[in-house]
Amino acid sequence: MNGLAEAIGSFALTRWVSRKSRPAFERWQAATLRRWLDHDLPLAPFYGQAPRQLGDLPVTDKALLMENFERFNIGGVSARDAWAAASADGRLGDLTVGASTGTSGNRGLFVISEAEKYRWLGTILAKAAPDLLWRGMRVAVILPQNTGLYDSARKSRRIDLRFFDLTLGPDHWRATLEDFQPTVIIAPPKMLRHVATSGFRLSPQRVFSAAETLDPVDRPVIENFFRLPVDQIYMATEGLFAVTCRQGGLHLAEDSVFFEFEPAGDGLVTPLVTAFRRQTQIMARYRMNDLLRLSEQPCKCGSPLRCVDEIVGRMDDVFRLESAAGQVLVTPDILRNAVLKADRRIDDFRLVQSATDAIELRLAPDLADEAATAAHQAVRALLAARKAMATVDLVRAPLPLETGRKLRRVECRLGVAP
Repeated sequence: MNGLAEAIGSFALTRWVSRKSRPAFERWQAATLRRWLDHDLPLAPFYGQAPRQLGDLPVTDKALLMENFERFNIGGVSARDAWAAASADGRLGDLTVGASTGTSGNRGLFVISEAEKYRWLGTILAKAAPDLLWRGMRVAVILPQNTGLYDSARKSRRIDLRFFDLTLGPDHWRATLEDFQPTVIIAPPKMLRHVATSGFRLSPQRVFSAAETLDPVDRPVIENFFRLPVDQIYMATEGLFAVTCRQGGLHLAEDSVFFEFEPAGDGLVTPLVTAFRRQTQIMARYRMNDLLRLSEQPCKCGSPLRCVDEIVGRMDDVFRLESAAGQVLVTPDILRNAVLKADRRIDDFRLVQSATDAIELRLAPDLADEAATAAHQAVRALLAARKAMATVDLVRAPLPLETGRKLRRVECRLGVAP
């Protein structure tokens, strides 16, 4: 297997597709998806044969995948063997195994081949930094878990990629990061914000938020410090789903994933994804747990790929409250906006639902009392308008940087499975 050829081919394909018109792109996508359904999907024992059309396939999710892991990959790799490999060096013969950090305590696995790994590299370079590649890049990846995906980048002479373990905390590697002087930084927004507020000596050419929801309250802090727009890479265990273009549009990776959308209320959708360029672990009509707000306008960059206005959060974190008329659902963006719009001085908070009738609003001790009171009243007013029966307790406590778990400013802890 020629990894460089795979990466170059994927890079070229991604750039070529981005220049098509939307009708031409949809014809290409339909033909590519059909070939995948006919030739790749049947190799996974869970399916065994090609469907007449995509909609004939069942909807899948993480629970089903993990219960039948060996039936969704063409090598028959068991979950037990995959976990063992993921906890070691991530290698299982010619395959690379990785695991998610498990935002809600429910970790997922992925298995990819060497060819797919280089294909992923070519795709993400074509989307995220095609202009920087020719000059060479120093890429700092600040995430809680390293994966074999980055190995392909390390073998490139044009990319010097270094991984910084978020779980060790920034004090452990700050000096090394500053000495490295990356041209590209990929990190969760909470870490980018910490870099900004702590005054790290860095001057990258591109900054990407990844692994967590980029809240509006964090964006100006990060952008003012770096004097750059903060872009996004929307990626999960299940694959690469969207990357921001140079015009600021967050484009869905429709050149490798077919998206179906289920309405989730308040103009939001949850995606069903079919990864039609993955050939080792088959993923078809897989229900993601994310809440998206789709853009109604094409991006001014001219790409045919559809844009996302906002990644709002997770279905897990929709508040489920009781009312006289039945259950009331309130999405994370509505709750977040109620807190932030209450007073301009609020730039951080935690809003947690711990029971069907109990919510805690946590604000920093140094926040002005009138601002805290305004936020408390705003959340209570929101729930009253929805006729939800729940108490909201205001707690004044520190909001430290947490490196051991993903930041979820709005969090439902009712134990709803993803």
